[in-house]
Amino acid sequence: MPKGPNGQKRPADAIGLAVMIGKIATGEIDDTSDTTKNAAAKLGSLGGKKRAANMTPERRQAMSSARTLQCVCPCAASSA
Repeated sequence: MPKGPNGQKRPADAIGLAVMIGKIATGEIDDTSDTTKNAAAKLGSLGGKKRAANMTPERRQAMSSARTLQCVCPCAASSA
């Protein structure tokens, strides 16, 4: 039996999946999918907020201007 993105078991055929969706919709079975973030995603978002809080406005401005440099791809060179 195939597994969904979070490891839950799902029917392999389309009709079986349709029956399962119908049962979830009518409340015959519970949907067991867990939509919470994993621990790494939670820690990553906390780290980004902490980094932004510790950065000076001058440093943030320098980083943002460094990201807006010219494009060096061939399409940009042909339009110039």
